[in-house]
Amino acid sequence: MTDVFTSTALLLTLLNPFLVIVYLVDVVQKLEQKQFRRVLTRAGLIASTIFCSFVILGDKIFTGVMQVEFASFQIFGGIVFLLIGLQFVFRGPTAIEGLRGESEHISGSIAMPVLIGPGTISACVLIGKRHEPLVACTIVVTAVFICLATIILLKFVHDRVNQTREALIDRYIEIAGRITALYVGTVSIDMIMQGLRTWSDKF
Repeated sequence: MTDVFTSTALLLTLLNPFLVIVYLVDVVQKLEQKQFRRVLTRAGLIASTIFCSFVILGDKIFTGVMQVEFASFQIFGGIVFLLIGLQFVFRGPTAIEGLRGESEHISGSIAMPVLIGPGTISACVLIGKRHEPLVACTIVVTAVFICLATIILLKFVHDRVNQTREALIDRYIEIAGRITALYVGTVSIDMIMQGLRTWSDKF
């Protein structure tokens, strides 16, 4: 039971709903609660399906199916997050809106790269090695559900508070987004360096 809790906490920490809500600030502000839940649920289903695939198949998806090294995915994922981090630094959290489509069609872009990334996929591979497939998939789905439920709750709180403290909320989001950019940029560079180190070890 302790291993199950540890694995769930690992994936939930990487999903980090408090960080994701900053990524989705433009969606939070534009969509009503019902529509927001629908979009987020679709994104959660996409993410859960992909996570469970990596739980069951592990890194064989890269080496066997895609015929590529996981290090390549780390480098590319790091570059994607680096671009997002730079957008946040120079334009604030709403800059990510330009990286997505219209509000009705953003479930896929919320799933990746917001929920699905090198960190969460690596965690899923690790969880798949620790547990039986059914238990591992249950852990993944539970973590995604908790993440989405927390985001929906934060959306509810935002809508309530925003009615009387709109300027304060906007200022908080602006500051939080730029601070988050420092974290995102640091993690992205680390992803790229890990990928490069893995490649260099082959020679």
